[in-house]
Amino acid sequence: MTRIAASWLAGDAAQRVCGLLTDADYQVWFVGGCVRNALMGQPVADLDLSTNALPQKVMELAQAAGLKVIPTGIDHGTVTVVADDIPFEITTFRRDVATDGRRATVAYADNMVDDARRRDFSMNALYAAPDGTISDPLGGLTDLEVRRIRFIENADARIKEDYLRILRFFRFNAWYGDPAEGPDADGLAACAANIEGLKSLSVERITSELLKLLSAPDPAPAMASMATTGALAQILPGAVTTTLTVLVHLEQQADLVADPIRRLAALGGDPVSALRLSKAQMAHLGQISRDLPDAEAAYRYGGKVGLDRLAVMAASLGQQIDPDAVQAVKHAADQTCPLVAADLMPKLKGPALGKALKQAELRWIESGFTLTKADLLG
Repeated sequence: MTRIAASWLAGDAAQRVCGLLTDADYQVWFVGGCVRNALMGQPVADLDLSTNALPQKVMELAQAAGLKVIPTGIDHGTVTVVADDIPFEITTFRRDVATDGRRATVAYADNMVDDARRRDFSMNALYAAPDGTISDPLGGLTDLEVRRIRFIENADARIKEDYLRILRFFRFNAWYGDPAEGPDADGLAACAANIEGLKSLSVERITSELLKLLSAPDPAPAMASMATTGALAQILPGAVTTTLTVLVHLEQQADLVADPIRRLAALGGDPVSALRLSKAQMAHLGQISRDLPDAEAAYRYGGKVGLDRLAVMAASLGQQIDPDAVQAVKHAADQTCPLVAADLMPKLKGPALGKALKQAELRWIESGFTLTKADLLG
């Protein structure tokens, strides 16, 4: 019998929430990512539970116990119960009634198997009782042990339920799959056969999924597989994975923290038009790509941008990152122009002041940040 032992499971908050339901003779199981990650020894972020209790009953029991309850998705069977400031998302067992490739119409179910069958991958259909005992209705444990990302039952049918599962397939391969074995053949074929369905998805969902994939320790093999199916060209026309593969190796050598925007810059294409990036993400991407000397970019935008630029450029050329260039970028990022507006006033003002200050700053940058205030005023 397989069990998980985790601090979040044994904690008072989790046991109190579970007790609400078990004391009332309902089933309750932790499910999905928290169970999967606990079994794989990876960090757990979200705590999701499944139960045969209806949402109104879950809310009634939690409120009677003095716990905060939020009807986060009550129309779909989900409420959030907060205990000791920890949110627990509790969803009634469900089964799909109809799907359109983007969303599903669901009905409540009274058993775990029906609930498991509506999930995407077998390793996400693992359930843990409050004492940590694992229930595996669809054979997900075997897949998890060999790090195989396998769609539940029929890959084509699972994808047609929600075309975002194509991108999730590659993200899960990047995070949890065995790169030596490569993606599951049936899953890969089903993704290739359904790439037109990606057109029906919102840009926001595509962007979120792609950035999660690019945040994996090494997304390059999964991205290369995505490219072979045509899915990458569908969501980011013009992107290629060659530079990304080299970049990941350079990041590891230079001890650079994984950055999805740096990696997005390495893919090419036109991510600003194809994706829905935040203002900060677009700014970072633009700073990496801007036509400026590396030292000036590091001075203006910071050392991280300077290092990102060096890494992407080296990867695109198939070269190592130049240690001297790294030191130059770090030096530039620490510089402060010795000349300020007050040094030119009251002789200059308005547009003339701004122009003179800008010209002096450029001279100082071009000097390698060596000119003094006296030099600039002379």
